[in-house]
Amino acid sequence: MKVYPFRIPKRPEENLLVQEDVAPKFYDKLHQHEEIQVSHIISGSGKLVAGNYVGGFEAGETFVIGSHVPHLFQSAASEEASHMISLFFKPDIYHNIFEQPELKALKPFFNNAQLGFKVIGAGYAFDGIFTTLTLLDRFDLFLQFFTLLKQLDQADKLIMGGVGHHKKITDEQGLRLQKIFDFTMNHFLDDIRLEDVAAQIHMTKNAFCRYFKQRTQKTYFQFLIELRIEHACQLLANNGDLTIADAAFASGFNCITNFNRKFKAIKGQTPSDFLKGFRAA
Repeated sequence: MKVYPFRIPKRPEENLLVQEDVAPKFYDKLHQHEEIQVSHIISGSGKLVAGNYVGGFEAGETFVIGSHVPHLFQSAASEEASHMISLFFKPDIYHNIFEQPELKALKPFFNNAQLGFKVIGAGYAFDGIFTTLTLLDRFDLFLQFFTLLKQLDQADKLIMGGVGHHKKITDEQGLRLQKIFDFTMNHFLDDIRLEDVAAQIHMTKNAFCRYFKQRTQKTYFQFLIELRIEHACQLLANNGDLTIADAAFASGFNCITNFNRKFKAIKGQTPSDFLKGFRAA
């Protein structure tokens, strides 16, 4: 779809929408929508960009993405289908129902949801829960909704956003960012110059740098390096015979020292430690 912002196809009387995506790859254009999105990955892997967060996704992981937060899932090339089940609902769903004493305990979920978070440590425990959502009628889905919110709120989580993470983006800004992200996701392994990216939205290099940082709270090259490091992590995780140097060069770096330094700054550990931990698991 070229339309931005993305609109979730719900009927007017629907408060909750369950959507199941099974395809060679997920919809990988930067988009935003009013609804909070709770997505569980059944199969497939790749990269996730949500607001100013850059990371990966793989089978068994669950993500909560806030209202109006621009995001995209880019599937890795694989013979395995990408399979995701998502639940969509507006932040003001059921109006003041969460002010009721029995449901006030769920209000922190919505605070964390706006920043966005990844569930940690649950693994495939949510597979059955989300598969069941696709089978429920509207009343049973309503009941299961509150149970799911409680489980997500109580789960260990990695907050994906930070201060300044949520800034509502206009349609015009969204179209510009979409062009920038599309270009970057397709060329992040190449030798990208700022002039090349700025040209995608007809800006000078300096104007583009200001524009990007104001809307993402990071420089363009910070974003690019995070994307390359995430790509290197996925290469190391999925290719047992690949050396760290091979992964670095295959991820757009031309200096192993610089790669090691950036990797530790972003991931909090050296590439060697990452590899040891992954293989030990």
